[in-house]
Amino acid sequence: MKSPFKSLPSVEKVLSDNRVETLVQRYSRQVVVDLVRSEIDTARQTILDGYAAPDFDRLVQAIEESAETNWREWPVHVINATGVILHTNLGRAPLSREATDAARRAALGYSDLELDLDTGRRGSRQAHISNLMAEVTGAEAAIVVNNNASALLLGLAALASGKEVIVSRGEAVEIGGGFRVPDVLRQSGATLIEVGTTNRTYARDFEEAITENTGAILAVHASNFRITGFTHAPELSELVELGARHSVVVLHDLGSGCLLDTTAYGLAHEPMAQESIQAGVGLGFFSGDKLLGGPQAGIIAGKRQLIDIVARHPLARAVRIDKMSMAALAATVLHYIKGEAEEKVPIWRMIAMPEGEVASTAERWQAKLGDQASVESAMSTIGGGSLPGETIGSWVVVIDCRNRPGGAEALANALRHGDTPVIGRIEDERVLLDPRTVLPEEEESLLAVVTDAIRA
Repeated sequence: MKSPFKSLPSVEKVLSDNRVETLVQRYSRQVVVDLVRSEIDTARQTILDGYAAPDFDRLVQAIEESAETNWREWPVHVINATGVILHTNLGRAPLSREATDAARRAALGYSDLELDLDTGRRGSRQAHISNLMAEVTGAEAAIVVNNNASALLLGLAALASGKEVIVSRGEAVEIGGGFRVPDVLRQSGATLIEVGTTNRTYARDFEEAITENTGAILAVHASNFRITGFTHAPELSELVELGARHSVVVLHDLGSGCLLDTTAYGLAHEPMAQESIQAGVGLGFFSGDKLLGGPQAGIIAGKRQLIDIVARHPLARAVRIDKMSMAALAATVLHYIKGEAEEKVPIWRMIAMPEGEVASTAERWQAKLGDQASVESAMSTIGGGSLPGETIGSWVVVIDCRNRPGGAEALANALRHGDTPVIGRIEDERVLLDPRTVLPEEEESLLAVVTDAIRA
């Protein structure tokens, strides 16, 4: 009886196949040889497990699929038609063209990142962004790191390591990815002192907890949830006044990094960095890639003396921001300084988009997609752990899949595997596509992918 192992091809035979030769030309011979050997070993194990060996074509197909999976460009550009403006799974805030160009320039060549062009001596990568942040927030100075979690960790480590930090029990929260304020305090070397209750905390609760070992008072904006009903929290100004009387620094984690008044767009008020600085906090911490609308970054803004202490801490080097993100952030902040954020920053353009404009776009899409699609009113959301529960009136293109083979999941899968993946949302066996979160330059690609998916 012929051994099933003899049906397995040699490495050289596989390499001589035209499809595999194409992979060698695209990548390199050595990495493709390694991949071929790996797939042959997998086929050998399949035989040992008692199953039939894959035929030659199936083996080559597996090699092609592995190459595509392992070596493709990543991350892949997708079209966000979910209606969730700050979609964490889709990379949160898309950047403005100016911010993208700035990051590209920083990546393509050398720059004055840490060179003072006036003196020819070494400079600081923080100097320029500190001035911009000071101008836009009213702070004395600022420092930028790689994300807001790092910013808070750095601030606490620099100012309160070995000391007590007082936090309202209702603000000892967990945000996305298992990031918990108590854990951050522990990692920074500070000791958490919880005061008040989950739903009601007063300034006197903080005052009663102050001791000789108090390093800071920490206020945390509960950005991704909301407690309503019988609640009370002290005003930030109350905590600042309390801190001043007892010589205790007040730190404020704002989370989302909002620089525009959200109430002007029919949304609940989101704490603004300018308000925190104006209230007199020692340091405010906020994100760059949420409601600020820039790249991933953590921004610490506040009093210069405290910023200098933070900047000198050894952890500052470990969490510093890279040059591309720094360039993109500087370009984004300039939009606010120039008063053009609503027109230039994509997430604010989406938030500010009139409902009638969304409806017109949805109707235009429906006309091109035909009878398979219809238009309905819907709600868009902010997402990204910002403005929980807040929605914006919108309109969506609806594709009813109740009579389609595979239903809505099959159509959504086809959209995800289009030339440019399109991500919508599913409700009641219907696929919904919200124009509010689709960039203007993406419309043609979206319609092509959706048309192909419907026909398939």
